[in-house]
Amino acid sequence: MSKDIILVSDSHRQTECLKQIRKMYPDAYAYLHAGDSELPRQLTEGYACVQGNCDYYGDYESELVFEVEGHHILLVHGHHDIGYGSLFGLVRHARERGCDIVCFGHTHVPFDEQFEEVHLFNPGSLSYNRDGSKPSYMILHIDGQQVSAELKRYKM
Repeated sequence: MSKDIILVSDSHRQTECLKQIRKMYPDAYAYLHAGDSELPRQLTEGYACVQGNCDYYGDYESELVFEVEGHHILLVHGHHDIGYGSLFGLVRHARERGCDIVCFGHTHVPFDEQFEEVHLFNPGSLSYNRDGSKPSYMILHIDGQQVSAELKRYKM
């Protein structure tokens, strides 16, 4: 049976969207926030969160690693690993941590690609996407070796 993980990022002080998404998917396996919530931990209840470049509370780790169905997932914001538009730093970081999946944010642009056997997932932003698309999040579907992502648009 597939384990569904809700992935959000860059909500920038918006709390209602985080609550609403949890209500929409009450049976999700996990809820991940890839940083820039700009909120203290108590306002991101239920989400595993990492520190983004706009998070000044100091409540969050810079990265988290999870194991799901034999996959190792690295959750980072990405601002330390993305250089000059290249995502190779994320791939290298994942390999250093023994991870085959990276969930990241920072760019405010949805992304779903695989490089050198590392899946890279960016849900875009819950506040605004820099590519002109509507605010978004992702549902990661993990079923054994099968990994896929479904991009969802968030209606404010």
